Amino acid sequence: MEERVVAPPVTHPVPILMYHAVTRAPAPAVRGLSVSPGAFADQMRLLGDRGFTPITTARLAGAWRAGLPLPHRPVLITFDDGYQGVHRDALPVLRDLAFTATVFVTTGWIRGHHEIDGAALDTMLDWQEVRELAAEGWEIGGHSHSHPQLDQLPGGELQYEVQCCKEIIAERLGSAPASFAYPYGYSNRQVRQAVRAAGFSQSVAVGNELAVPRQGPYALRRVTVRHSTGLEEFARLTEGRAVRLNFAADRALTKGYTVVRRSRRLLRRAAGAAP
Repeated sequence: MEERVVAPPVTHPVPILMYHAVTRAPAPAVRGLSVSPGAFADQMRLLGDRGFTPITTARLAGAWRAGLPLPHRPVLITFDDGYQGVHRDALPVLRDLAFTATVFVTTGWIRGHHEIDGAALDTMLDWQEVRELAAEGWEIGGHSHSHPQLDQLPGGELQYEVQCCKEIIAERLGSAPASFAYPYGYSNRQVRQAVRAAGFSQSVAVGNELAVPRQGPYALRRVTVRHSTGLEEFARLTEGRAVRLNFAADRALTKGYTVVRRSRRLLRRAAGAAP
């Protein structure tokens, strides 16, 4: 697939699509964030028909950091957690279109060594499948070890979740991951500092907005693709049209829950400091 390169600096908003499970039969816990293989194929063909060029998270952040050119109409296709359907159902579609992607794996959910028994929400990738995705040119990023709300953890546990995830990926793939995705999209200054200190060069949140350089390399926004996302809505989201309207309720809930989480964190700190 030939790339058309535009001159730097590239400051146009870029859609970073956030997927989870791609499957015909999702577990109840992930149904709302799953897409069927047919819907996924239609969405990818739409990207191709409209001239989008998929790139990895590392390439986008690196280009913005260094002022390097990007291909015509860049888009990022990202998957969180590491569900098996990413290999079984998404990979063949992306291979046929010569598209790349980024999958952020929760290392304690991946089948095999280091797996936390009973923790995963659905059938996950195994490490051989993760290696096959990497061999296809996909970027493998980190998504913590056990998928906690990182902004609720004390410093030692936070460091463990991020560092352990990075070390396991490096051990299993032979190279350390450069990109990270915050579980549930939650982060604060302490979390972002921990991710940076662990050696990750960039990270993605949710936000349900298009990504722009001013967000910074450790808070790149993504757009959620859900089971209910129809093809027309998907087209609008990739163009940045009606994004704010579509996710207005999500943002209101997120702001409210941020206050609740902050209050819980302060109460735990106060309890820990009490004699």
